[in-house]
Amino acid sequence: MKKILNFKKVIFLILTFYVCYVFVDQQITMNKIKAQINEKNIEMESLKVKNRKLQDEVNMSKSDAYIEKLAREKLKLIKPGESPVVNSN
Repeated sequence: MKKILNFKKVIFLILTFYVCYVFVDQQITMNKIKAQINEKNIEMESLKVKNRKLQDEVNMSKSDAYIEKLAREKLKLIKPGESPVVNSN
């Protein structure tokens, strides 16, 4: 009778330790996943800001004023009647 009680206690202890191990392991895994989610959310916000800037550039590039500005800066074009100014720097 005593051996059966000791055997039951041992089985109960083993099961208790196993349940505790599984619980702790799941908590660690959940914490890692939460950290990854937070990291991805921060990355997503950064990409949203970058996307907004690019969308603003696309919208701005469609305007005539921007096209004229680029033509003047990059291609060194001038309007008729204007005199070019050369920077000696």
